[in-house]
Amino acid sequence: MANKRSITWTFCCLFFSVVSEAQQLLEIPIGDNCKIVYKLDKGQYDIFWNGKIIVQDAYASYQADKAGDTRKGGKISYHIGDMKTNLGKTKLYNLQFENDPSMTQLFYVLQGKGQFITQMVIRNAGPVSSVSPLVTDNLNWVQEGDNRALFVPFDNDMWARYNAMPLATAAFNGSELGAVYNADDNKGLVIGSLEQDDWKTGFLLRSGGDNKAVLELRSGFTDSTITHDVIPHGKVLPVDGRVYSPKILISLSEDWRDGMEIFAQQNRKLHARSIANWKRATPMGWNSWGVLKEKIRFDQAIRVVDFFADSLRGFRNADQTLFIDLDAFWDNFTTRGINGDVSRLQEFVAHCKKKGLKPGIYWTPFADWSKSDGKVEGSDYSYVETWTKQNGRMLDIDGGRAMDPTHPATQKRIQHTINKMKALGFEMIKIDFLGHGCQEADRFYDPSVTTGMQAFKKGMQFLDSVLDDKMLVYAAISPNIATARYVHMRRIACDAWSSLDNTEYTLNSTGYGWWQSHLYDFVDADHVVFASEQDGVNRARLASALVTGSLITGDDYSSHGKWTNTARKLLQNKALLQIAANGKSFRPLRGNTGNRGVEQFYRIDGKKLYIALFNYGNADQQISIPAAILNKVSNKYCKELFSGESGPLNPGATLHVPASDARIYEIK
Repeated sequence: MANKRSITWTFCCLFFSVVSEAQQLLEIPIGDNCKIVYKLDKGQYDIFWNGKIIVQDAYASYQADKAGDTRKGGKISYHIGDMKTNLGKTKLYNLQFENDPSMTQLFYVLQGKGQFITQMVIRNAGPVSSVSPLVTDNLNWVQEGDNRALFVPFDNDMWARYNAMPLATAAFNGSELGAVYNADDNKGLVIGSLEQDDWKTGFLLRSGGDNKAVLELRSGFTDSTITHDVIPHGKVLPVDGRVYSPKILISLSEDWRDGMEIFAQQNRKLHARSIANWKRATPMGWNSWGVLKEKIRFDQAIRVVDFFADSLRGFRNADQTLFIDLDAFWDNFTTRGINGDVSRLQEFVAHCKKKGLKPGIYWTPFADWSKSDGKVEGSDYSYVETWTKQNGRMLDIDGGRAMDPTHPATQKRIQHTINKMKALGFEMIKIDFLGHGCQEADRFYDPSVTTGMQAFKKGMQFLDSVLDDKMLVYAAISPNIATARYVHMRRIACDAWSSLDNTEYTLNSTGYGWWQSHLYDFVDADHVVFASEQDGVNRARLASALVTGSLITGDDYSSHGKWTNTARKLLQNKALLQIAANGKSFRPLRGNTGNRGVEQFYRIDGKKLYIALFNYGNADQQISIPAAILNKVSNKYCKELFSGESGPLNPGATLHVPASDARIYEIK
C-alpha cells in the first residue's frame, strides 16, 4: 500500500524562499486573531488566540529504529511558499532540522481562517511505528465557565458513547478527533486527523487542573477498548524514502460546532471518493433487524412490503419510494444461502419493484461467522487462510472472525457474493462489521500492507469496485471517519430499539457526532421501532431519527398492533417528513451532557428554524432558547409539528417538553 500524500492535495505555483536562519522566532499569522510563534532555538511553538497563549511549547516526535524529536533537532532553517490546494489558497511553512535531517515539519496556513494544518515527513529512517505531529504539556484553556473536552470513539461498535467531559477532570484516549470548548459561549479548539489511509490516530488528553491539559495527537495508536486491537499499530513503510504523518487540522473557532463541521468538510474535500455521490432523494425505508431479526420468514417480508404499499402510502421519500431492506438471516428464505435456491429472494425483489419499492439486502464482507475451515465461496482457498491474527491468535470481535481484506480469497468471496446480489436485482446493501477489516495483524497477505488502515482501504476500494455504483451502500458498524469515502450512508450508533433509553443512547452519538452528516451523504439513527411504547416515547424515537438525518423504520409490519397505528399517524405527517427530506443532522444546542444523550438540537433550513427538544426524565420541562439562535430567523411564528399547535413566540418565552417525550418546533 503506497504511503503518499492524498492525491487530491494539489500543488500549483509553488515558490520557496529561504529566510534568515539567525532569527530565533518565526511568527506565522493564522487568520485575524490567531498566530503561531515558533521558537527556532528550541524546536517548540506556541499558539496564540485573541492575544493569549492557548497551546504552549508544542513539539513533534516520531518513533522508528531511531527516534526523533523537534526539541532535539538543533538549528532550524525554514522556507515559505504559496500553494494551491483543494482546500483553497495556502501558505506553506517548511521547517528543516540540522541535527536530524530526516525530520521535516510542515505548517499549511489556510488564508483568512482561524485554522492551520501541520504534518511531519520522515526521510530515510526506515519503517515508522508512530509519529506525533502535535504534543503539548501545556494546553492552557483561558475561558471561564463550563469547559469541556470531547472524547470521540473510533467506531460505533459495542454501544460506544461520546463523552463531553468536564475539562478539570478529563482523562481519555480518543480517536482521530477531539475538542476542548466552553459549553456556555461555544468557543472551542478542534484538533483532528484529516487522513486515515495509513494510520490510526489517537487524541490523548489528560487534565492538568485549572483549565490546563496535556495533549498528544499520536498516529500509530491502538487501544484494546477503543480500536479493539490487542497488538501495537503496524509500522508504516517508506515510499521513495519518505513516511508521512496524517495532516492534522487545528481549528480555533468562535463556535466549536463550526470547527467540527469544518473538520468533516475538509476531510471529505481532501479525499477522492471511492463511490459516486448519491444524487437521488434522501433514503427512507424499513430494515428487518428492528423486530423480526433472526426469525424473519418470507411471508412476513412480503406482508411488510404490502403494508408500506397499501396502508402507508403517505410515507415516501422525494423519489416516491422506500428501501425495504432484509438484514441478517435473509438466508432463511434460501437453501445454502446465496449459493442455493434463491427463488424466494427473486420473488421478494420482484414484489418490491411491483409495488414501487426498492429491495435491499445485508452482508459482512470482512467477518466470518462460521469460523470453520471450510472452502471460501468463489475460491479454492479455505477460511483458515483468511483469518486475521494478532499475537498468533485469530481475532474474534462481536462473535465474528476478522478476515484479511488483502487476501485473494476475501476478495473472491466479495466478487462472488456481491455479483449474485446484483444479479438478483437488489438496489441497496447494508454492509456491517466493517471494523473487522481495519484491525492490525501479525502480517497481511499483501506484503506492502503493514497497517490495519491500509488493509481497510484496500478492502473497501475493492468492495466498491465490485458494487460498481449499482446500489445504495449503507454502513452499519464501522469506523466513524475512515468509512466515509466508501459508502453513501452510515448508522450513527449501534443497535437501538424502541425504549426511551435507546433514544437517549442514540442521541449521545448524534449530539456529539452530528458533524458526520458533512462527511457522509447521510447518517441515520438505525431502525426506528415503535412497538407498544407510550405515545411520547414513540414521538421521541421518531424525532431521534429526524434530527440525525435519514429515516429507517423497523417494526414488524407483517402483523398488526399499536405500532401499525402509530406508523399511520407519525410516518405520514407531512411536516415531519419534510424535515427528513433534507437529510442533514441537527446541531446540538448545548454540548454539556457528558456521556448522556443531548437533549436540545436545532437546524436552519432557509428561512425556517427547527428546534428539537427531548425529555428523558419523569417531569415536564420548560426550555429557554438562546436569543442568538432565535435571531437567526426574522419572524417568530412557532408551530409544534407533532401536535400542530401554533402561535407567536414572544421574547423570553419558553418551549414545553412533557416528561418522557419530544417536541419539534418550526419557527419562521
